[in-house]
Amino acid sequence: MDTHGGVPARSPSYEGVWRFTAPAVDVSVPQARHAVRDLLVRQGVPVHDEIMDGLLLIVSELVTNAVRHAALLSPEIAVEVAIGPEWIRVSVEDNHPYRPKALEADYGQTGGRGLLLVREIAQEAGGACDVEHTASGGKIIWAALPLAPMAPGPGGAPQEAAVTSPRTDPSVP
Repeated sequence: MDTHGGVPARSPSYEGVWRFTAPAVDVSVPQARHAVRDLLVRQGVPVHDEIMDGLLLIVSELVTNAVRHAALLSPEIAVEVAIGPEWIRVSVEDNHPYRPKALEADYGQTGGRGLLLVREIAQEAGGACDVEHTASGGKIIWAALPLAPMAPGPGGAPQEAAVTSPRTDPSVP
């Protein structure tokens, strides 16, 4: 436990892990986005507006991908929000075994760049994203972002921020 002046420091009251499930249908996309936004507001998470916007776009992309590509084998998806003192992690879990990769898509296509967008938003914010297998054969796709944007480095370039995932092993609750 951390101490401050000999007194044990308490974790910020907004820290924790929340999980909810939703059917793998189109209407779940805006519902998941609103649920995550409402959770962050209700918990008083000090998330910067830029990060909030990116995070909600990531939630939309990940839930949309699960609805479009996994619903046949996974009629229900799970969304998890884990909040630490300096970061936030969102993940979407489904039971489909296919492990997608962020690929550059043909710009003539109207879709196919969701994971690329998630990766770019996470990296630009100083965060990370990945795809992991679950013990049941499905997958978890997650993105972790810092609560505040990266500070500009020398010459105005963003500095790298260390964002760690609150849970690197998907089998651990």
